[in-house]
Amino acid sequence: MNTYTYKIDKNLYINLTNRCTNNCTFCVRNEKATYYGNALWLEKEPSPQDVIDSIKNKIKSYNEIVFCGFGEPTIRLPEILKICEILNNMGAKKIRLNTNGHANLIRGYNVVPQLDGKIDEINISLNSPTKDGYNKLCRPDNPDKAFEAVIDFGKKCKEQGVNAHFSVVDCIGKEQIDLCQKIADEVGIPLRIREFIADS
Repeated sequence: MNTYTYKIDKNLYINLTNRCTNNCTFCVRNEKATYYGNALWLEKEPSPQDVIDSIKNKIKSYNEIVFCGFGEPTIRLPEILKICEILNNMGAKKIRLNTNGHANLIRGYNVVPQLDGKIDEINISLNSPTKDGYNKLCRPDNPDKAFEAVIDFGKKCKEQGVNAHFSVVDCIGKEQIDLCQKIADEVGIPLRIREFIADS
């Protein structure tokens, strides 16, 4: 069975793809086949209609609807945009995108203007203050450009006026977090610290 959407507390999460441009050492999918009891490995990627059908007209009952699964959502940017259009028309309270920040690198152009007005908040995973540290921790497909792409994506969000923040996993330690804070300050967007999930 394919799990296209899953609920945690009062939020609904959309699992668009298992493909990712990172292979992070801390990623929960490396340790488990499920996440909070939800089997997120997909046999088939969903169409926008598959996603909407799985929500079943309960849009307004969720505090947030979040693009976040076992892969990088922006690999399927056209589907994100279509789903957002439908969700906004149906009265979604808030739509958030959790991303590794590689969207512009993946697509080959600045996608932020397309997200503006459709996504209410973007969470960009930074996770390291240096290129070498990022490559060791996140193991990107494109180690030459990935780290810089993440920071540039944050800058593009700031320039566009899109509500965005960087995030780091607390397991990297205070010194690394403090250095990430400096990067966030330079870009001009907040930094948020999220808890490392060892077991769901």
